[in-house]
Formats: sequence, C-alpha cells, structure tokens
Amino acid sequence: MSNASERTDQRSDNSPDQPTVVVPSVSSVFSSIQRAFNISASAPGTCEPGATGAVRLLWLKNIGRDGSIAEGDEDTDIWRLDVPDQYHLRAGDLLLSELVSGGRPKAAVVAERDLPAAAAGSIFILRPAGGVSSEHLRLILAFFRSSAVGAYACGIAGRTRLSSKVLHSLALPTTDENLSAAIDELETAGHQLSSWSAEATALAASVFDRGVDTADARQLIIDTGQLTRLRAEAAAQLDDFGYIVRTRFPYPIALRWRETEARMSATDLGAAYEAVLEAAEILLCYCALLVAALAHNASIELASVAALRDKLRGRRGGPGLGEWTGVLQEIAGAKKRRTLSPDHPLYELGSLLSNEEVSDARQRLAKRRNNRSHLRPVDIVDLPAALQESFNDLSLLASHARFLADWSLIEVTAATWDAFRGRASLSIRRLMGDHPVVPVSTMVHPNNSVETGSLYLADRDHHIYLLRPFLTGQVCPTCRTWSTFHADNVDGKLVLKSLEHGHCIPYPGDTDTLRQAGLL
Repeated sequence: MSNASERTDQRSDNSPDQPTVVVPSVSSVFSSIQRAFNISASAPGTCEPGATGAVRLLWLKNIGRDGSIAEGDEDTDIWRLDVPDQYHLRAGDLLLSELVSGGRPKAAVVAERDLPAAAAGSIFILRPAGGVSSEHLRLILAFFRSSAVGAYACGIAGRTRLSSKVLHSLALPTTDENLSAAIDELETAGHQLSSWSAEATALAASVFDRGVDTADARQLIIDTGQLTRLRAEAAAQLDDFGYIVRTRFPYPIALRWRETEARMSATDLGAAYEAVLEAAEILLCYCALLVAALAHNASIELASVAALRDKLRGRRGGPGLGEWTGVLQEIAGAKKRRTLSPDHPLYELGSLLSNEEVSDARQRLAKRRNNRSHLRPVDIVDLPAALQESFNDLSLLASHARFLADWSLIEVTAATWDAFRGRASLSIRRLMGDHPVVPVSTMVHPNNSVETGSLYLADRDHHIYLLRPFLTGQVCPTCRTWSTFHADNVDGKLVLKSLEHGHCIPYPGDTDTLRQAGLL
C-alpha cells in the first residue's frame, strides 16, 4: 500500500482507453484530523445525562466492530459540561480507533441520533471535507476497518497503535458507486438478520410471561414464532446449492436442474445420466447466447459467432456444445473486453471457463456427451459412478456460473414512456426459477427503446440488455408451455429450438434480424 499523499494509478495494459485515476489520501478527503478528548473516565466533573450544554463521552468500547455506535445507557454513560467545543462531534464525523486489536481498527460514522457527544480516549476524529459523497464515505469506512489499515499499527503485540503521521498520508479507495452499493446491500442484509435474531431471542425470553402453564407457553411459541421459524428454514435452504439453482437461476437452467435432481432420486440411472449431460449443455448454451447478444450490443466482433453463423446456414446441422464452448472461450480473452467497464456482465461470463478445474470438468462432460451421441454408452455396471462423477462436474460448472443468480432473465410485457419525467415504466416477468408462471412486476428504465414481448438480461445494477434474436421466448406450439428458443438448423432448415425440452418449430417471419445480428 502506498503512503504517498496522492498518486496516479494506471492499468497494467497501458491501454489508451483507460483514464488516469487519482487516488486520494486521508488529508485530501478530511478537512481535520484530531485525537479525541483526553480525560480519565473516573475524573471528577460528571453531570446528569441530558443536562443543558452537556455531551455524552464516546469511548472505544462504544464503537462496534460492525461500525455501530452503542445507544445511550443512563447507568454506564458519562456526561460532562467541561468538554471544549473543538471536541464536540457533528453528524458525519468519522471515528477511528487509535488502538488496534485483532488486526483491524474500529471505525464508525456519527449520526444525528448519537449527538450531543464527544469522543474520548484512544480515538481519532476525522471530519470530511465538503463534497465527499455518502457512497465514498461508506467505502472509506469499510477500508478503515480492514486488516490492510491494521497492518500499519505499531507497538507491543495486543497494544498496537496507528500513528497520526501514517494516518495523514494513508491512500484511500477511490469513489466506486457500484462497490459502495454492494457493501450497503450486504450491511442491510446483516442488519435484517440481526433484527430477526433479536426477535427470536425476545420470543424465547417471553415464554413464561403469562405464567408457568407449559401448554399455554408452547402454543404461544408456536403461534408467535412461526414466521421466525419459516425465515430460518428458508435461509437454511440457501446452504443447499441445488436450491439456489432451482429458485434463483434463469428458467431454462433451473428447469433442467430440477429434472436432473428428480431423475437422480429415482431408479432410472440411464435417464438421470442423460439429464445431467443435457443440463450441462443447456448451461453452456445459455451463457454462450448471453455472450453473443451482449457482444453484439457492445459492437464486439467474435469469430466464434461467425462459426455459429456457418452452422445455421449449412447443411450438417446447427450449433452444438463445441460452438457454445468456442464462444465462451473467446470472450475469456481480456482483449475482447478491454473497452468495457469492469462491471459489465461479459467480464463474469468470460471468467466461466477461465478456471482450469472448471475447464477440465467441461471437457469431461463433453467427452461423455460425445460418447453417448456416437453410441458408446456407459456400461450398466459403471453407470452409478459415471452418474455421480458427471453430476459433480455439472455442479462445479454451475457453481462457477453463480453470477447467473444475480442477473434476471426478464420478458417485457408492456412499456409506458413518460416524456416529462424522461423514463419508461416497464411491466416485466422475471423468469427465474424452475417454473414459467411468474407474477408481473414493474421496473423503471431511463429511455424508451425497450421492446415489448422481447427478452432482456437485467444485471445487478438494473441495466438491461436486449437478447433478441439470440434468445427469444414464446408459448411452444408442441407442448403449450412458455419456453425460450434459439435459432437452430435441422436438415438444412432454419428452426427455433427450445432450451427447456428441445422442441423445434419452423422459424417464424423473415430472417433479416438474424442477418443484422450476424447469425445468417
């Protein structure tokens, strides 16, 4: 970590497309940095809580590891009238522990509810300069609580301190709204879980508030604790990766996974083995179609998409596992993504097959699929082991595609443009989980270029990307189920093929859109 007051940082590829980034220091972000009021907790001169002009003293013990400041306690708090004005805290001030224990400093931001107060003891008070956003301050707070800052503390083990000199020149993280939003969401989730835990504890403590009758107490706990138990059961299911795939992955993959698990629970091992291999191919197919659509949207040319085009207009059949793999391998190259922002979905899609272990699993699954296609079946004696090994490879592949659980596959059913507000109100169906029947919800979009009836990918930041014509959705005329489709070639004829069940239907309408997208 650099201690220079300011430095510039450039990406290692020295690409002219990457701007120079100025990294701020503590002294450039905070207008004042001072040590807290130095007074002993036992010094005479305390007053009653809330006395006119008095302030509550905040000690290191009042700052939580999670950045919280303890609520006032009349029995333990110390209030004083003789604290100089310069130590009186303001809302927005950042408190940082001078003493470091456990390798990480404590840090918290003062809120209006914490006032009137003054910091006392081994605490630094940092007052932000004007123009520091709340998003940037959130990142700085997380950084101050990190082991990277704790590493600068010096002294005897267990009693190390941060020096004022080091603190002034410490380099801080730059503004990043997406990272700040991610931290805020995580902290919000943590606070929610803590409140549920506190609620469960309070319910357990109240079991005999109405007397000693155990029958009444049991019924009270059953009635009032039902929601808490259901929350815990739902949260526990998230430790099961299969539950995440079935409920949070996009519909085509979630449905295939559900079928795989259902067949594996039965006695037909052959059908289960086939379901595993098909689920793996659909996972790669879906990801490759996302790559093709997003690359087209970003004007990135992929040679692997040209290979898809050759398959679609040829006579030997449509694209398969080899073509889907080729698309994912090509986008894994950093050169193809160099013009994109680091939070673009193509970065995570490019990482899917960049892991050697995942790549090996993909190759094993491809070999098993090819053996099956060329009538080299697994011997019945070896089938149980082959099924388990192939499912393990599928699970590894899906676990490295976990980012799909954060991106929604949506169908836009209606769009209304508000010219005065400059935004569109969209009615959408989020096609996540193993069933296509989902409720309609709404979202706001900043422009009026959204197509009704088309599929989009919505990323973590609620940016949406058109997937047509690479991926489309409609009711399948064969099975009467809403399904997703991609262009395919069967016996030299262009068709739409379903990702969910493999049904093929004649390609509707003209093919100009496919030509414009580079698929014909």
